[in-house]
Amino acid sequence: MIRRYLLAGFFTLLPSAVTFWILRAIFDALVGIFEGPTNWLSRSLGMPTPPYWELALASAVATLVLLFLVGSLMGNFVGVQLLNWLDELVMHVPVVKGIYGATKQLMNAIQSGQGGSFKDVVMVEWPQPGSYTLGFVAHRNCAWASLPEAASLIAVYIPTSPNPTSGYVIMLDESKIRPMNVTPEEALTWAISSGVVAPYGKNGPRT
Repeated sequence: MIRRYLLAGFFTLLPSAVTFWILRAIFDALVGIFEGPTNWLSRSLGMPTPPYWELALASAVATLVLLFLVGSLMGNFVGVQLLNWLDELVMHVPVVKGIYGATKQLMNAIQSGQGGSFKDVVMVEWPQPGSYTLGFVAHRNCAWASLPEAASLIAVYIPTSPNPTSGYVIMLDESKIRPMNVTPEEALTWAISSGVVAPYGKNGPRT
C-alpha cells in the first residue's frame, strides 16, 4: 500500500518537477549572463553586491528589454539593415559562422515552414529494420550529396526523447518514408513524453 502511494505521488509530481527543472536551468543561465555587468555597475556606483533575487529581477527585465529592442529594430528599415550588417560580420568569423549560420537557418525554417521544413511528420524505419519512429521532413532535395540517387533523397530529422532539440538527420529515399496524419506539435509531445502521449492526428481523436 505504501509503495503504491509513493509511486503514484512520484509519477504525479514528475511532470511538474521536470518542467520546474527546465525553467530553473533557463533562469539560472539568464542570471549568469547578466551577473557580471550588474555586479560591475553596483561597484561603480559604490553599492553593495546585489543579492540573488535582485540579480534575477535585473536579468528578467534586461532580457525583456533586449527582446523588445530587437523586435522594434526588425520593424523599421534602419534596424533591418543594422541586423543584416551584424549577420554579415558574424558570418566572417571562423567556426562561429558555421554554428550561427546553421542555427539561423533552422530557426527560419521552423518559423516560416520554407519548403515544408519541419511541417510534415513522417514515419521511418529507424534505427534498424523492423523498428519505426516519427520524424520531421527537413529538406526534400539532397542533390548536394553528389550521389546518383541524391535528388530523390529526403532529409528527415529524428528527435531524441525526452529532449527533442537533439536528434539525428538521415537521408532516405521517398519510398521509405510514410507520411503521417499527425501535427508537428503532437509529434513533439509524443517524443517528449517518451511515447506515452499518443498523437490524435490532424482530424481529431481516433476512435
